[in-house]
Amino acid sequence: MEGDPRASIRFDRGSATSEHRLGVWKCTPGTFRCTEKGDELQTVLEGQLTLISEDGDEHHLGPGDSIYTEKGEKVIWKVHQTVKKVFFTHDANP
Repeated sequence: MEGDPRASIRFDRGSATSEHRLGVWKCTPGTFRCTEKGDELQTVLEGQLTLISEDGDEHHLGPGDSIYTEKGEKVIWKVHQTVKKVFFTHDANP
């Protein structure tokens, strides 16, 4: 949607097709839409971002902040400063 965000992911447990996934995700600044692939708990380690839900709620997140998203939820990610987060995803139907 805006900028040229580049993301990378490291799986410490599971893989992109596993029911349970645990790892680290990093993304450079930019804005993009995402449909969540599973129920996910995420904690920001570095950087600043805003998550905007379909109903327009905005969540401003920085180091130490956590957020939970649900499978199928559509969000806009606005990465203001390169973000590094840890995540745990559960997807009963990967």
